[in-house]
Amino acid sequence: MVMDVHGRDLRYFVAVAEELHFTRAAERLFVSQPALSKQIRALERQLGAPLFDRDRKGVALTAVGATLLPYAQRVLAEWERAWAAVGDAKAAQVSTLVVGMSTSPGRGGLLPAVRSRFTATHPETILRLRQVGWADPTAGLADGTSDLAYVWLPLPDQERYEVLVVAEEPRLVALPDGHRLAARDTVDFADLLGEPFLALPAAAGPLRDYWLAADSRAGRPALIGAEVASTEETYEALVAGLGVVLVAAGNAPLITLGGVTTRPVRGIAPSRFALAWPRATADPLTRGYADACRHARAARA
Repeated sequence: MVMDVHGRDLRYFVAVAEELHFTRAAERLFVSQPALSKQIRALERQLGAPLFDRDRKGVALTAVGATLLPYAQRVLAEWERAWAAVGDAKAAQVSTLVVGMSTSPGRGGLLPAVRSRFTATHPETILRLRQVGWADPTAGLADGTSDLAYVWLPLPDQERYEVLVVAEEPRLVALPDGHRLAARDTVDFADLLGEPFLALPAAAGPLRDYWLAADSRAGRPALIGAEVASTEETYEALVAGLGVVLVAAGNAPLITLGGVTTRPVRGIAPSRFALAWPRATADPLTRGYADACRHARAARA
């Protein structure tokens, strides 16, 4: 018959067995000596055998006590490890997950849908959205300040990351209202080759080339009218006539605030907007957010 023994009783027994002194064991356990002696006697009655020999010379383990001691120590050690693991799990639940972005992932309510799914399974986690400037195309992934990030592809060192494409959108050209091509319904990219372009900062690497459509220029370098690092700078440069710029269809409303128009462009591939995270991560919160995004995207398909 299996006997239920409280962890407290094992802890009391081990303390006395290691100290071989009831007073020192009681001090170690922060209990009174009478209370300790009472619990040891109760454990001995439960086991049906004495655990200690007590006499004027001191305290010694009986054969039964010596047999029990290594098992009790292992049980307590395992419980300590289990308690630490539970603490780690609880800490993970109340930790903060940082999601970076350089462009708001509105896109048909994607962000609130992902948040809803994630918080349903991780209610104690603090979810923090972090706006990152365009000079960092990884939106904080590269320097570790973001756990995941909504980004435009391609990324620098993209093999370091797992990516989940959440939207594919046509690239439009944004032009000042008075531009010679603004009256057209659709613009051929070939007609833009001689135009000055607004460009991302050089630190954006391959993403700068992507938004200049460098792969569609047949080796002809882009003429840079100005560098821009935010939506506001882009709009101001457009209305000032410093150049034209390619934008994703979903971002067009951010810069068509008056004095700017957008037109579809023939001859270039659509843009890809994605959630990205470090490929090597084993963080359950990061994986959980990615799963929430995957399911939210599937529900919208």
